[in-house]
Amino acid sequence: MQFEANIFMNHWGDATEILILTVGIYYMTRVFHSTRGARILVGLAAILISLTLISYVFDFQVISWIITRAAAALALALIVIFQPELRNALAKLGSSRLFMFSTNRKLAFLETFAEAVVVLSKKRIGALFAIERGISLKQYLDSGVKLDALFSQELAMAVFHTKSPLHDGGMIIARDRVAGAACVFPVSQKDLRDRSIGLRHRAALGLSEECDSVVVVVSEETGTISVFSDGEMNRCANPEEFRLKLEALFLQESPTHETITEK
Repeated sequence: MQFEANIFMNHWGDATEILILTVGIYYMTRVFHSTRGARILVGLAAILISLTLISYVFDFQVISWIITRAAAALALALIVIFQPELRNALAKLGSSRLFMFSTNRKLAFLETFAEAVVVLSKKRIGALFAIERGISLKQYLDSGVKLDALFSQELAMAVFHTKSPLHDGGMIIARDRVAGAACVFPVSQKDLRDRSIGLRHRAALGLSEECDSVVVVVSEETGTISVFSDGEMNRCANPEEFRLKLEALFLQESPTHETITEK
């Protein structure tokens, strides 16, 4: 027993260090997974490990010296290379992720929004909505046409009608108001195996990777509704599944809430 206690006292620091490194590597993997940076990171790691092993086995002094001196420069280079991924991770970490208005007002908006999206889906009208949460979308709002209007089904239909000059971009919704339309969103650089995913879906995925917004896409070809959040895409098989997804994203923090029902 005394022996085990001595081992713990002598090596608790090592165990803590291993735990911290494990958690750090896990979260780094989640941040860089399926991004362009992931390939660069794997390539750099492979080169560094190979050179280190070669220099250790064959006692190459010059290579060991180069690796040691280049460590600081490599750290700065990694910050530059992975600046978008690091910025996104820090932005999500600092986000309050709150939908900042009362539950009743929230429910009313979600009902109106769900009805509008379902109608667009049935009519096969392509649409792209971004609902702002904790992180401001002002930088993307500046790329489109600024509006200040209460969201409604009629407004959504007018904006995304194929002959509308605003239908190509995305609509930004802040609280329950339309802040802008025809906004340009960043296109995701993830390696997507599904070749049926178009530019509208890639823009939705890219925005959900950049911030904590919930992005909704209506496919013009199939009428399928897709919901994007935290860099993940979820296709909704039917209107009820779409409503349940909205509830999970916006009403889960409320102690009690009514169900969004289809009218």
